[in-house]
Amino acid sequence: MKLYTRTGDEGKTSVIGGRLDKNHIRVKAYGTLDELNSFVGLAVTKLQDAKFDDIRNELVKIQHELFDCGGDLSSVKKDYPYKANADMITFLEERIDEYIKEAPELERFILPGGSEASSAIHVCRTVARRGEREIVELKQDNEINPVVLKYVNRLSDYFFAIARVINFRAGVNDVEYERSAIVFRGGKRKADAE
Repeated sequence: MKLYTRTGDEGKTSVIGGRLDKNHIRVKAYGTLDELNSFVGLAVTKLQDAKFDDIRNELVKIQHELFDCGGDLSSVKKDYPYKANADMITFLEERIDEYIKEAPELERFILPGGSEASSAIHVCRTVARRGEREIVELKQDNEINPVVLKYVNRLSDYFFAIARVINFRAGVNDVEYERSAIVFRGGKRKADAE
């Protein structure tokens, strides 16, 4: 089998059940999840220390789930059996709750950064947010698996939570936004909520 097919030379690509222009919002949305998956893979390579085993294993699981979500978004068939499911969201919520307990108290907005691994996760977070916006746009005029939108929304929250935990475990302080007022009172809240 050849890697190149020449079928996309005119600016169209195959999706499940048809063909679309490569700049169609559906293609953009699942393409952004593919981009996110690549950044997650890069982040995994920066988390080889044993103290990150749990996070690294979760990220590999998430890579498979992102593939599932991308597959669901790439279908224009009416009877397509979706792969993304509510259990994926529940898992993220449970992990977020645990990581929020582990990270230090948060009062102010923080800058993306700290350790190299945490910075890589913040890139994942922002790409996930872009993917979420594109999925919202796709959903306005197209049928989608609604779980995918919820999952990607929760995933960006998960990335924020683990970015903070990675810095904490690495002994690196989060960098507070110097002009931030105290915006999170009375608990370990996340600063990325939307």
